[in-house]
Amino acid sequence: MSDLQRAFAKSKLAGLPFDPPMPPDALAEEEEEDESGNDLRPLPEASRDDDSSSASSASSASSAGTIRPSPSKHLFARPKGSTNSRRALDQLPWSDFFSQELYLESNTPTNKIVHHVYLTPPIGKGPLFITHHGAGSSGLSFSVVASEIRKALPDAGILSLDARGHGETTVDVLPNQVEHASAKENRALDLSLETLSNDLLSVTRSVQEKMAWPELPGLILVGHSLGGAVVTEVAKSGKLGNAVLGYAVLDVVEGSAIDALQSMQSYLSTRPKTFPSLSSGVEWHTRTRTIRNTISARVSVPSLLCPSTPPSSSSDETPPWTWRTDLAATQPFWEGWFVGLSKKFLEAKGGKLLLLAGTDRLDKELMIGQMQGKYQLQVFPDAGHFVHEDQPEKTAMVLADFYRRNDRSALVLPPKVGDLLKNRQSISS
Repeated sequence: MSDLQRAFAKSKLAGLPFDPPMPPDALAEEEEEDESGNDLRPLPEASRDDDSSSASSASSASSAGTIRPSPSKHLFARPKGSTNSRRALDQLPWSDFFSQELYLESNTPTNKIVHHVYLTPPIGKGPLFITHHGAGSSGLSFSVVASEIRKALPDAGILSLDARGHGETTVDVLPNQVEHASAKENRALDLSLETLSNDLLSVTRSVQEKMAWPELPGLILVGHSLGGAVVTEVAKSGKLGNAVLGYAVLDVVEGSAIDALQSMQSYLSTRPKTFPSLSSGVEWHTRTRTIRNTISARVSVPSLLCPSTPPSSSSDETPPWTWRTDLAATQPFWEGWFVGLSKKFLEAKGGKLLLLAGTDRLDKELMIGQMQGKYQLQVFPDAGHFVHEDQPEKTAMVLADFYRRNDRSALVLPPKVGDLLKNRQSISS
Protein backbone atom coordinates (compact mmCIF):
# COMPACT_ATOMS: atom_id res chain seq x y z
CA MET A 1 0.00 0.00 0.00
CA SER A 2 1.42 3.39 -0.98
CA ASP A 3 1.78 6.33 1.41
CA LEU A 4 -1.07 8.13 -0.38
CA GLN A 5 -3.42 5.16 0.16
CA ARG A 6 -2.49 4.88 3.86
CA ALA A 7 -3.20 8.59 4.39
CA PHE A 8 -6.58 8.30 2.66
CA ALA A 9 -7.56 5.25 4.81
CA LYS A 10 -6.53 7.00 8.04
CA SER A 11 -8.62 10.05 7.18
CA LYS A 12 -11.68 7.90 6.56
CA LEU A 13 -11.25 5.86 9.75
CA ALA A 14 -10.83 8.99 11.81
CA GLY A 15 -14.34 10.12 10.83
CA LEU A 16 -16.04 6.92 12.14
CA PRO A 17 -17.43 6.78 15.72
CA PHE A 18 -15.28 4.97 18.25
CA ASP A 19 -16.69 1.69 19.64
CA PRO A 20 -15.00 0.57 22.87
CA PRO A 21 -14.11 -3.12 23.08
CA MET A 22 -16.81 -5.43 24.59
CA PRO A 23 -16.13 -6.55 28.18
CA PRO A 24 -15.17 -10.23 28.53
CA ASP A 25 -18.33 -11.08 30.57
CA ALA A 26 -20.69 -9.62 27.96
CA LEU A 27 -18.78 -11.41 25.22
CA ALA A 28 -19.20 -14.72 27.04
CA GLU A 29 -22.97 -14.11 27.46
CA GLU A 30 -23.37 -13.44 23.76
CA GLU A 31 -21.50 -16.63 22.91
CA GLU A 32 -23.81 -18.61 25.24
CA GLU A 33 -26.88 -17.16 23.54
CA ASP A 34 -25.50 -18.09 20.16
CA GLU A 35 -24.93 -21.69 21.27
CA SER A 36 -28.37 -22.06 22.92
CA GLY A 37 -30.27 -21.26 19.74
CA ASN A 38 -32.83 -19.24 21.68
CA ASP A 39 -31.85 -15.84 20.29
CA LEU A 40 -34.71 -15.57 17.81
CA ARG A 41 -34.87 -11.88 16.98
CA PRO A 42 -37.46 -10.69 14.45
CA LEU A 43 -36.17 -9.97 11.00
CA PRO A 44 -36.28 -6.30 9.91
CA GLU A 45 -39.20 -5.49 7.68
CA ALA A 46 -38.36 -4.62 4.14
CA SER A 47 -39.17 -1.02 3.22
CA ARG A 48 -42.21 -0.75 1.00
CA ASP A 49 -43.07 2.04 -1.42
CA ASP A 50 -46.76 2.01 -2.28
CA ASP A 51 -46.42 4.76 -4.86
CA SER A 52 -44.77 2.64 -7.48
CA SER A 53 -44.71 -1.07 -8.19
CA SER A 54 -41.24 -0.82 -9.72
CA ALA A 55 -39.90 1.02 -6.67
CA SER A 56 -41.47 -1.57 -4.40
CA SER A 57 -39.83 -4.38 -6.38
CA ALA A 58 -36.48 -2.69 -6.21
CA SER A 59 -36.81 -2.13 -2.47
CA SER A 60 -37.77 -5.77 -1.90
CA ALA A 61 -34.84 -6.99 -3.95
CA SER A 62 -32.39 -4.78 -2.08
CA SER A 63 -33.80 -5.83 1.33
CA ALA A 64 -33.60 -9.51 0.47
CA GLY A 65 -30.00 -9.05 -0.52
CA THR A 66 -29.00 -7.51 2.80
CA ILE A 67 -30.46 -10.18 5.14
CA ARG A 68 -27.79 -12.77 5.86
CA PRO A 69 -28.58 -14.96 8.90
CA SER A 70 -25.53 -15.97 10.86
CA PRO A 71 -24.96 -19.74 10.98
CA SER A 72 -24.61 -19.53 14.76
CA LYS A 73 -28.06 -18.02 15.30
CA HIS A 74 -30.14 -21.14 14.43
CA LEU A 75 -33.08 -19.00 13.36
CA PHE A 76 -35.43 -21.95 12.75
CA ALA A 77 -34.35 -24.13 15.67
CA ARG A 78 -36.97 -25.14 18.23
CA PRO A 79 -36.24 -23.71 21.69
CA LYS A 80 -34.68 -26.26 24.00
CA GLY A 81 -36.66 -27.69 26.90
CA SER A 82 -40.08 -27.05 25.31
CA THR A 83 -42.79 -29.09 27.08
CA ASN A 84 -45.90 -27.50 25.61
CA SER A 85 -46.85 -30.57 23.59
CA ARG A 86 -46.50 -32.82 26.64
CA ARG A 87 -48.42 -30.46 28.92
CA ALA A 88 -51.23 -30.28 26.37
CA LEU A 89 -51.90 -33.98 27.01
CA ASP A 90 -51.67 -33.99 30.82
CA GLN A 91 -54.51 -35.44 32.85
CA LEU A 92 -57.35 -33.14 33.93
CA PRO A 93 -58.94 -33.73 37.37
CA TRP A 94 -62.56 -34.88 37.68
CA SER A 95 -63.18 -32.02 40.14
CA ASP A 96 -63.08 -29.57 37.23
CA PHE A 97 -66.37 -31.05 35.99
CA PHE A 98 -68.23 -32.53 39.01
CA SER A 99 -68.72 -31.25 42.54
CA GLN A 100 -68.25 -34.58 44.36
CA GLU A 101 -67.62 -38.29 44.05
CA LEU A 102 -69.39 -40.99 46.07
CA TYR A 103 -68.62 -44.61 46.97
CA LEU A 104 -71.88 -46.48 47.46
CA GLU A 105 -71.71 -49.97 48.95
CA SER A 106 -74.37 -52.58 48.29
CA ASN A 107 -74.51 -56.30 49.01
CA THR A 108 -76.16 -59.27 47.34
CA PRO A 109 -76.19 -62.86 48.57
CA THR A 110 -73.06 -63.51 46.51
CA ASN A 111 -71.34 -60.15 45.90
CA LYS A 112 -70.17 -57.04 47.67
CA ILE A 113 -70.05 -54.14 45.22
CA VAL A 114 -68.86 -50.58 45.80
CA HIS A 115 -70.24 -48.30 43.11
CA HIS A 116 -68.19 -45.23 42.28
CA VAL A 117 -70.12 -42.25 40.94
CA TYR A 118 -69.52 -38.59 40.09
CA LEU A 119 -72.24 -36.18 41.14
CA THR A 120 -73.27 -32.58 40.78
CA PRO A 121 -76.59 -32.31 42.65
CA PRO A 122 -79.50 -30.40 41.09
CA ILE A 123 -80.53 -27.08 42.56
CA GLY A 124 -84.10 -26.64 43.72
CA LYS A 125 -86.46 -28.37 41.31
CA GLY A 126 -83.86 -28.82 38.61
CA PRO A 127 -83.67 -32.12 36.69
CA LEU A 128 -81.08 -34.86 37.21
CA PHE A 129 -79.29 -36.28 34.17
CA ILE A 130 -78.19 -39.86 34.88
CA THR A 131 -75.50 -41.00 32.44
CA HIS A 132 -74.21 -44.50 31.70
CA HIS A 133 -71.05 -45.00 29.65
CA GLY A 134 -70.27 -47.63 27.04
CA ALA A 135 -68.21 -50.82 27.34
CA GLY A 136 -64.58 -50.16 28.23
CA SER A 137 -65.21 -46.52 29.13
CA SER A 138 -66.00 -44.81 32.45
CA GLY A 139 -68.22 -42.22 34.04
CA LEU A 140 -65.68 -39.53 33.18
CA SER A 141 -66.56 -39.84 29.49
CA PHE A 142 -69.47 -37.49 30.30
CA SER A 143 -67.28 -34.93 32.11
CA VAL A 144 -67.18 -32.19 29.49
CA VAL A 145 -70.78 -32.61 28.39
CA ALA A 146 -71.80 -32.44 32.07
CA SER A 147 -70.23 -29.00 32.46
CA GLU A 148 -71.87 -27.88 29.21
CA ILE A 149 -75.28 -29.06 30.45
CA ARG A 150 -74.81 -26.91 33.55
CA LYS A 151 -74.13 -23.91 31.33
CA ALA A 152 -77.39 -24.48 29.45
CA LEU A 153 -79.38 -25.49 32.56
CA PRO A 154 -77.76 -23.96 35.68
CA ASP A 155 -80.16 -25.80 38.04
CA ALA A 156 -79.58 -29.23 36.51
CA GLY A 157 -77.70 -32.02 38.24
CA ILE A 158 -75.58 -34.77 36.70
CA LEU A 159 -74.98 -38.27 38.04
CA SER A 160 -72.37 -40.28 36.13
CA LEU A 161 -71.45 -43.76 37.34
CA ASP A 162 -68.66 -46.24 36.71
CA ALA A 163 -70.23 -49.56 35.74
CA ARG A 164 -68.95 -52.72 37.43
CA GLY A 165 -65.64 -53.77 35.95
CA HIS A 166 -64.99 -50.17 34.87
CA GLY A 167 -63.43 -47.12 36.48
CA GLU A 168 -63.18 -47.32 40.26
CA THR A 169 -66.24 -49.52 40.87
CA THR A 170 -65.19 -52.77 42.55
CA VAL A 171 -66.89 -56.14 42.95
CA ASP A 172 -65.82 -58.62 45.61
CA VAL A 173 -67.25 -62.12 45.39
CA LEU A 174 -68.21 -63.47 48.81
CA PRO A 175 -66.36 -66.68 49.65
CA ASN A 176 -68.03 -70.00 48.96
CA GLN A 177 -66.07 -73.10 49.78
CA VAL A 178 -68.12 -75.34 47.49
CA GLU A 179 -67.74 -73.13 44.42
CA HIS A 180 -65.01 -73.66 41.86
CA ALA A 181 -62.62 -70.80 41.06
CA SER A 182 -63.92 -70.53 37.47
CA ALA A 183 -67.51 -70.12 38.66
CA LYS A 184 -66.39 -67.48 41.14
CA GLU A 185 -64.62 -65.58 38.36
CA ASN A 186 -67.73 -65.72 36.16
CA ARG A 187 -69.85 -64.19 38.91
CA ALA A 188 -67.34 -61.37 39.35
CA LEU A 189 -67.45 -60.65 35.61
CA ASP A 190 -71.24 -60.62 35.34
CA LEU A 191 -71.93 -57.84 32.83
CA SER A 192 -75.29 -59.04 31.64
CA LEU A 193 -77.88 -56.44 30.70
CA GLU A 194 -80.07 -57.44 33.64
CA THR A 195 -77.21 -57.02 36.13
CA LEU A 196 -76.13 -53.64 34.76
CA SER A 197 -79.73 -52.39 34.78
CA ASN A 198 -80.17 -53.45 38.42
CA ASP A 199 -76.91 -51.67 39.24
CA LEU A 200 -78.22 -48.44 37.73
CA LEU A 201 -81.44 -48.71 39.73
CA SER A 202 -79.48 -49.43 42.92
CA VAL A 203 -77.17 -46.46 42.37
CA THR A 204 -80.12 -44.12 41.75
CA ARG A 205 -81.86 -45.16 44.96
CA SER A 206 -78.61 -45.06 46.96
CA VAL A 207 -77.87 -41.51 45.79
CA GLN A 208 -81.40 -40.46 46.72
CA GLU A 209 -80.87 -41.87 50.21
CA LYS A 210 -77.38 -40.38 50.51
CA MET A 211 -78.56 -36.91 49.49
CA ALA A 212 -81.73 -37.19 51.63
CA TRP A 213 -84.05 -36.38 48.74
CA PRO A 214 -87.68 -37.02 49.79
CA GLU A 215 -88.43 -37.93 46.18
CA LEU A 216 -86.45 -38.27 43.00
CA PRO A 217 -86.13 -35.16 40.82
CA GLY A 218 -87.18 -35.31 37.19
CA LEU A 219 -84.83 -37.77 35.49
CA ILE A 220 -83.29 -37.75 32.03
CA LEU A 221 -81.51 -41.06 31.42
CA VAL A 222 -78.59 -40.83 28.99
CA GLY A 223 -76.62 -43.83 27.74
CA HIS A 224 -73.83 -44.23 25.20
CA SER A 225 -73.45 -47.49 23.26
CA LEU A 226 -73.84 -50.25 25.91
CA GLY A 227 -75.12 -47.55 28.26
CA GLY A 228 -77.90 -46.81 25.78
CA ALA A 229 -79.10 -50.41 26.09
CA VAL A 230 -78.95 -50.14 29.90
CA VAL A 231 -80.99 -46.92 30.19
CA THR A 232 -83.53 -48.27 27.69
CA GLU A 233 -83.91 -51.42 29.81
CA VAL A 234 -84.43 -49.31 32.95
CA ALA A 235 -86.98 -47.07 31.21
CA LYS A 236 -88.83 -50.11 29.84
CA SER A 237 -89.01 -51.70 33.31
CA GLY A 238 -90.85 -48.68 34.75
CA LYS A 239 -89.16 -49.23 38.15
CA LEU A 240 -88.36 -45.52 38.51
CA GLY A 241 -92.00 -44.62 37.96
CA ASN A 242 -93.05 -41.20 36.74
CA ALA A 243 -89.71 -39.68 37.72
CA VAL A 244 -88.34 -40.58 34.27
CA LEU A 245 -89.13 -37.70 31.93
CA GLY A 246 -87.25 -39.21 29.01
CA TYR A 247 -84.23 -41.21 27.92
CA ALA A 248 -81.54 -40.56 25.34
CA VAL A 249 -79.53 -43.19 23.47
CA LEU A 250 -76.20 -42.11 21.96
CA ASP A 251 -74.88 -43.78 18.81
CA VAL A 252 -76.17 -47.31 19.20
CA VAL A 253 -78.71 -49.12 17.02
CA GLU A 254 -79.56 -52.78 17.35
CA GLY A 255 -78.83 -53.85 13.76
CA SER A 256 -75.54 -52.05 13.24
CA ALA A 257 -74.35 -52.88 16.77
CA ILE A 258 -74.83 -56.61 16.24
CA ASP A 259 -73.11 -56.41 12.85
CA ALA A 260 -70.15 -54.58 14.41
CA LEU A 261 -69.68 -57.31 17.02
CA GLN A 262 -68.36 -59.64 14.32
CA SER A 263 -65.25 -57.49 13.87
CA MET A 264 -64.84 -56.46 17.51
CA GLN A 265 -62.17 -59.01 18.39
CA SER A 266 -60.04 -58.02 15.40
CA TYR A 267 -60.34 -54.37 16.42
CA LEU A 268 -59.29 -55.15 19.98
CA SER A 269 -56.23 -57.01 18.69
CA THR A 270 -55.02 -53.85 16.91
CA ARG A 271 -55.03 -51.72 20.04
CA PRO A 272 -51.77 -51.22 21.94
CA LYS A 273 -51.49 -53.56 24.91
CA THR A 274 -49.67 -51.03 27.09
CA PHE A 275 -48.69 -47.35 27.18
CA PRO A 276 -45.52 -45.91 28.72
CA SER A 277 -47.50 -43.10 30.36
CA LEU A 278 -51.01 -41.69 30.72
CA SER A 279 -50.12 -38.90 28.31
CA SER A 280 -49.19 -41.42 25.63
CA GLY A 281 -52.58 -43.09 26.13
CA VAL A 282 -54.30 -39.75 25.61
CA GLU A 283 -52.13 -39.12 22.55
CA TRP A 284 -53.09 -42.48 21.01
CA HIS A 285 -56.83 -41.81 21.44
CA THR A 286 -56.60 -38.37 19.83
CA ARG A 287 -54.16 -39.37 17.08
CA THR A 288 -56.34 -42.30 15.99
CA ARG A 289 -59.41 -40.05 16.31
CA THR A 290 -61.02 -42.50 18.69
CA ILE A 291 -61.79 -39.38 20.71
CA ARG A 292 -61.62 -36.18 18.70
CA ASN A 293 -61.83 -33.69 21.55
CA THR A 294 -58.53 -33.29 23.39
CA ILE A 295 -60.08 -31.80 26.53
CA SER A 296 -62.45 -34.73 26.91
CA ALA A 297 -59.66 -37.23 26.21
CA ARG A 298 -57.46 -35.67 28.91
CA VAL A 299 -60.09 -36.26 31.59
CA SER A 300 -61.63 -39.56 30.42
CA VAL A 301 -58.73 -41.63 29.03
CA PRO A 302 -56.66 -41.86 32.27
CA SER A 303 -59.60 -43.60 33.95
CA LEU A 304 -59.47 -46.32 31.27
CA LEU A 305 -55.90 -47.29 32.21
CA CYS A 306 -54.17 -48.75 35.26
CA PRO A 307 -50.58 -49.76 36.06
CA SER A 308 -49.74 -53.14 34.55
CA THR A 309 -47.88 -54.06 37.75
CA PRO A 310 -48.00 -52.50 41.22
CA PRO A 311 -45.40 -49.70 41.56
CA SER A 312 -42.28 -50.83 43.38
CA SER A 313 -40.66 -48.62 46.01
CA SER A 314 -37.26 -50.13 45.24
CA SER A 315 -37.38 -49.14 41.57
CA ASP A 316 -37.47 -45.67 40.09
CA GLU A 317 -39.01 -46.92 36.86
CA THR A 318 -42.73 -46.37 36.33
CA PRO A 319 -44.52 -49.52 35.16
CA PRO A 320 -46.39 -49.29 31.85
CA TRP A 321 -50.11 -48.63 31.81
CA THR A 322 -52.59 -51.17 30.50
CA TRP A 323 -56.35 -51.33 29.91
CA ARG A 324 -58.42 -51.40 33.08
CA THR A 325 -61.26 -53.38 31.48
CA ASP A 326 -60.62 -56.58 29.53
CA LEU A 327 -63.17 -56.08 26.76
CA ALA A 328 -62.32 -59.38 25.07
CA ALA A 329 -63.40 -61.22 28.22
CA THR A 330 -66.87 -59.63 28.02
CA GLN A 331 -67.67 -61.28 24.66
CA PRO A 332 -70.27 -63.71 26.12
CA PHE A 333 -72.48 -60.71 26.97
CA TRP A 334 -72.18 -58.73 23.73
CA GLU A 335 -75.18 -60.06 21.86
CA GLY A 336 -77.44 -59.93 24.91
CA TRP A 337 -76.77 -56.22 25.26
CA PHE A 338 -78.35 -55.27 21.93
CA VAL A 339 -80.87 -57.94 20.90
CA GLY A 340 -84.36 -56.40 20.99
CA LEU A 341 -83.02 -52.90 21.66
CA SER A 342 -84.98 -51.13 18.91
CA LYS A 343 -88.31 -52.56 20.02
CA LYS A 344 -87.73 -51.70 23.68
CA PHE A 345 -86.58 -48.20 22.73
CA LEU A 346 -89.83 -47.53 20.86
CA GLU A 347 -92.13 -49.13 23.47
CA ALA A 348 -90.78 -47.69 26.73
CA LYS A 349 -92.66 -44.79 28.32
CA GLY A 350 -91.23 -41.29 28.29
CA GLY A 351 -89.67 -38.97 25.78
CA LYS A 352 -87.22 -40.60 23.39
CA LEU A 353 -84.05 -39.17 21.84
CA LEU A 354 -81.69 -40.97 19.47
CA LEU A 355 -78.42 -39.17 18.78
CA LEU A 356 -76.27 -40.70 16.04
CA ALA A 357 -73.07 -39.98 14.17
CA GLY A 358 -74.72 -40.97 10.87
CA THR A 359 -78.18 -41.87 9.51
CA ASP A 360 -76.78 -45.05 7.97
CA ARG A 361 -76.93 -46.57 11.46
CA LEU A 362 -80.74 -46.65 11.48
CA ASP A 363 -82.33 -50.08 11.08
CA LYS A 364 -85.75 -50.72 9.52
CA GLU A 365 -87.71 -50.65 12.77
CA LEU A 366 -86.24 -47.32 13.80
CA MET A 367 -86.72 -45.82 10.35
CA ILE A 368 -90.43 -46.62 10.52
CA GLY A 369 -90.66 -45.25 14.06
CA GLN A 370 -88.90 -42.06 13.03
CA MET A 371 -91.29 -41.50 10.14
CA GLN A 372 -94.18 -42.00 12.56
CA GLY A 373 -92.74 -39.37 14.90
CA LYS A 374 -92.24 -41.75 17.83
CA TYR A 375 -88.88 -40.28 18.86
CA GLN A 376 -86.56 -37.36 18.27
CA LEU A 377 -83.61 -38.02 15.96
CA GLN A 378 -80.44 -35.92 15.98
CA VAL A 379 -77.40 -36.57 13.76
CA PHE A 380 -73.84 -35.23 14.22
CA PRO A 381 -72.08 -36.20 10.98
CA ASP A 382 -68.76 -34.65 12.08
CA ALA A 383 -68.52 -36.81 15.21
CA GLY A 384 -67.20 -40.31 15.71
CA HIS A 385 -68.65 -43.08 17.86
CA PHE A 386 -68.04 -41.08 21.05
CA VAL A 387 -70.42 -38.32 19.95
CA HIS A 388 -70.77 -36.83 23.45
CA GLU A 389 -66.99 -36.51 23.78
CA ASP A 390 -66.35 -35.29 20.23
CA GLN A 391 -69.17 -32.71 20.29
CA PRO A 392 -69.88 -31.99 23.99
CA GLU A 393 -71.35 -28.51 23.48
CA LYS A 394 -73.78 -29.60 20.76
CA THR A 395 -74.72 -32.72 22.71
CA ALA A 396 -75.47 -30.64 25.80
CA MET A 397 -77.65 -28.24 23.80
CA VAL A 398 -79.66 -31.14 22.37
CA LEU A 399 -80.08 -32.75 25.81
CA ALA A 400 -81.12 -29.44 27.38
CA ASP A 401 -83.74 -28.86 24.66
CA PHE A 402 -84.89 -32.47 25.07
CA TYR A 403 -85.46 -31.88 28.77
CA ARG A 404 -87.35 -28.64 28.17
CA ARG A 405 -89.59 -30.41 25.68
CA ASN A 406 -90.46 -33.13 28.22
CA ASP A 407 -90.54 -31.04 31.40
CA ARG A 408 -93.97 -31.66 32.91
CA SER A 409 -93.64 -28.85 35.42
CA ALA A 410 -93.69 -26.36 32.55
CA LEU A 411 -97.02 -27.69 31.26
CA VAL A 412 -100.09 -25.53 31.90
CA LEU A 413 -103.11 -27.82 31.68
CA PRO A 414 -106.57 -26.38 30.94
CA PRO A 415 -109.10 -26.60 33.77
CA LYS A 416 -111.43 -29.57 33.90
CA VAL A 417 -114.97 -29.17 32.55
CA GLY A 418 -116.47 -30.18 35.92
CA ASP A 419 -114.51 -27.46 37.70
CA LEU A 420 -115.70 -24.86 35.16
CA LEU A 421 -119.35 -25.86 35.71
CA LYS A 422 -118.98 -25.68 39.48
CA ASN A 423 -117.41 -22.22 39.25
CA ARG A 424 -120.21 -21.04 36.94
CA GLN A 425 -122.91 -22.32 39.32
CA SER A 426 -121.31 -20.65 42.32
CA ILE A 427 -121.08 -17.34 40.45
CA SER A 428 -124.76 -17.49 39.32
CA SER A 429 -125.99 -18.29 42.81
